[in-house]
Amino acid sequence: MTIRILPAIGDPDAARAVSSLLHQLPDAEPAPTVADSAALLHALAGAAAQGAGTPAAGAPPATGQPSAVEALPEVVLVHERIGPTPALELIREVALRFPAVGVVLITTDAGPALFSAAMDAGARGIVGMPLGYDELAARVQAAAQWSAGVRVHLGGSPEAAPGPAGTLVTVTGAKGGVGTTVTAVQLALAARAAGRSVALLDLDLQSGDVASYLDVQFRRSVVDLAGIQDISVRVLQDAVHDHHTGLGLLLAPEEGERGEEVDDRAARQIIGALRSRYEVVLVDCGSQMQSANAAAVELADLALLVTTPDVVAVRAAKRQVRLWDRLQIRKAEDTTTVVNRLTRNTEIQPPLVAKATGTQVARTHVPAAFKELQPCVDAGRMQDLDGRSTVKQALWALAGELGLVDAPAARQGRGSHRARPTLTGRKRKAITPGAAPGSGGVPGAAPGAASGAGPGSGTRFGVRRGAAEAAGGPGPFGPSGPYEEG
Repeated sequence: MTIRILPAIGDPDAARAVSSLLHQLPDAEPAPTVADSAALLHALAGAAAQGAGTPAAGAPPATGQPSAVEALPEVVLVHERIGPTPALELIREVALRFPAVGVVLITTDAGPALFSAAMDAGARGIVGMPLGYDELAARVQAAAQWSAGVRVHLGGSPEAAPGPAGTLVTVTGAKGGVGTTVTAVQLALAARAAGRSVALLDLDLQSGDVASYLDVQFRRSVVDLAGIQDISVRVLQDAVHDHHTGLGLLLAPEEGERGEEVDDRAARQIIGALRSRYEVVLVDCGSQMQSANAAAVELADLALLVTTPDVVAVRAAKRQVRLWDRLQIRKAEDTTTVVNRLTRNTEIQPPLVAKATGTQVARTHVPAAFKELQPCVDAGRMQDLDGRSTVKQALWALAGELGLVDAPAARQGRGSHRARPTLTGRKRKAITPGAAPGSGGVPGAAPGAASGAGPGSGTRFGVRRGAAEAAGGPGPFGPSGPYEEG
């Protein structure tokens, strides 16, 4: 049998030595070496995604056998100096997300303590350095045989089949009070309304409010999973609250001091377990960086940074981005900033936010309309926010922009063109020909202008623009204004 091997080695000298020996192994098919943990996980997820729905080359898969398994390599070699994720944590994540892959650790210290820790993490063997042909061949063969056996058993259990993990989206606030939790909750509700299975994880460990926003009282929290080495499906089900909206909620602890029990290792393991079960995992990271939410941001497929268009918040966003860069958590260009509470009269507009932070800014901006939110916030029932709310429409449109929902689903929270509100929260009123005074039309407007056939059309922006243009002015939404709607 051909053994496909994927080496993950950050040290160039060790990579050359391993590559040389792998090419000497019989029936071995080594892939190009990847240099870090992110590249390894990306390569495995890509292989599983490419294989999904495609029979393995040479022979069709067995009955019920998921082809995503067949596309994965049989053996992954992980060097102890791989980064930025520590080797043992990387092994644990590979074992959780791709259980049909045999992982072998390459290390200079093959003592009993490390051997035990590696086995607990999910490794199938250890190879000591300097490398020897016989030892490497034996460990690779053993891991490949184990992988082949696991794949046979996975054929009868499609639910256990590895494949592309769920999409992980983190929502972090530039500072407190910028709307981080509201954004996370509405994005989760939008994805769920599109028919996807969604988990909402609250990693604002000291002051998380997801439970308050969704009117939930649940005795279990993310802390209950922190000390568990192997999170099974049953254990995860006991800790996750099944909300009546269809969301799976993993809440922050009631006692904020217990948040210290969730470290980066626990966070990686919990997120891996959630991604193996849900299509979309939303994480509310709050605004304070700790080891747990820093690990979430590092692992995220999409990292959102929420800010408001004021000097203090934009400075805080810039400070947050620089912190992530210094700690090698995430680069600025890989971060998407969401501008919340935007008005057309705000001096700080999205292009300036992008320039100040060095991040990408989402095309969809959230208007300032707290009066729409206040009843639902006070009642703790954010899921009951009116579909006509400008905030809900904007956040559901943001979900569509991020790819969390399909385009038709993204439009469920939006009204028609005539009913679509402006950033001020007012609904646009259509101008009809010959409208009587006080009926929403512009008195004395020409039929061409009322029907939108001429340059003075007022159907798009309603009464205020029509009245201004009738007086000869450019109107508040003219190209010279501070904000142009589309």
